[in-house]
Amino acid sequence: MSRTFYDEMYDASGQCRPHYQEFARWLADAPPEMLAQRRREADLLFHRAGITFTLYGDEQGTERLIPFDTIPRAIPMSEWRVVESGCIQRVKALNLFLADLYHNQRIIKAGIIPAEQVLANEGYQIAMQGLDLHRDIYAHIAGVDLVRDGDGSYYVLEDNLRTPSGVSYMLEDRKMMMRLFPELFSAQRIAAIDHYPNLLLDTLKSSSPLDNPSVVVLTPGRFNSAYFEHAFLAREMGVELVEGADLFVRDDRVFMRTTSGPQAVDVIYRRLDDAFLDPLAFNPESMLGVPGLLAAYRSGNVVLANAIGTGVADDKSIYPYVGEMIRFYLDEEPILKNVPTWQCRKPEELSHVLAHLPELVVKETQGSGGYGMLVGPAASAREIEDFRARLKARPEAYIAQPTLCLSTCPTFVEQGIAPRHIDLRPFVLSGRETRLVPGGLTRVALREGSLVVNSSQGGGTKDTWIVED
Repeated sequence: MSRTFYDEMYDASGQCRPHYQEFARWLADAPPEMLAQRRREADLLFHRAGITFTLYGDEQGTERLIPFDTIPRAIPMSEWRVVESGCIQRVKALNLFLADLYHNQRIIKAGIIPAEQVLANEGYQIAMQGLDLHRDIYAHIAGVDLVRDGDGSYYVLEDNLRTPSGVSYMLEDRKMMMRLFPELFSAQRIAAIDHYPNLLLDTLKSSSPLDNPSVVVLTPGRFNSAYFEHAFLAREMGVELVEGADLFVRDDRVFMRTTSGPQAVDVIYRRLDDAFLDPLAFNPESMLGVPGLLAAYRSGNVVLANAIGTGVADDKSIYPYVGEMIRFYLDEEPILKNVPTWQCRKPEELSHVLAHLPELVVKETQGSGGYGMLVGPAASAREIEDFRARLKARPEAYIAQPTLCLSTCPTFVEQGIAPRHIDLRPFVLSGRETRLVPGGLTRVALREGSLVVNSSQGGGTKDTWIVED
């Protein structure tokens, strides 16, 4: 991988890239006071709309307004088509892997993935073994995190197949830009994304063999970090937002309590983890789930999106094998590359990681949100030694990667406009067909030099423009 940063807006000679030229002309003519006023307006509108996330364990309170940057991240349509094809290919292979894992396990028998790495994985659910799903789809909604290397090549950083979040920010960022800067959208053709809720509802309905299934969004409740998104998506799809207490199981069927009596539920877009779904089958102390839900699911009387047990496929220790999955199940070469990855469970790879800790990024295989990771070049000597001890104690719980040269995009900061590192999360919907809206959630690391874009670590978001050719 290259060790230089790719600038999304300007090439190496300082020339503005073609798909940014219209925006650059507008920015050069825009009065600074107008830009500052529009940014303040955006903050106010986000606050009024309640577009927040929850930050746990912070002494200053948990509710945070997610920072929004008004300089968009633009991608030409010709480039997007490659990203789209690569994401579709990847998610198809991951769904085939999950169907195989919970049935014939051909990929294990072929010796491509070690049995202990999946069957002993905490994301693997024995309750799913032998269960047939409609269309063999396990991950109906997937988020694929992409970064760009110094030469502009896209790499997949990780796959999110359990309860991928952030699509509400993608949609709200676009609404905000269209409201504040309508002139930008009339000056060029930017692909629309506002049909995502309709595609999502169609995907959820197609996950059931019934003609017109009843769909609900199941949330852990208003204290969850992504509650805004749960409520937003339910409202945009025109379906009910429910908590576990709103549902009950009778005769292996799921019903919703309503003022006019019980109403059958056929599809549950669940936004809580496997362990909390059913206290009779998983965590007995869970107050968030629905007793008897697993029995109804195994009877084929309700669809869960995403399926139970999808976490085994987005575990970071499984990530290095996705390229092989694509070759094995699709007989194709991967369109998008993986980031080179060392599996610390392998003694020879652990030795390499321990010898090069100051240069590497080390992640927990079950980690998320930017927590529990070491960014070697930014870590103190003590942090590195603490992580060295963790690796030696539980090597199987970690993977390591080179320190990524995430691409940069001009961003408004206190000092003016400066480059900040970004990633991209397109959302892949798998139903009758596998589809994406043209765009995704661009996350930006607002701290100078930071490579961690997660909102929980101080990151913000940008609108993502797919500029028509």
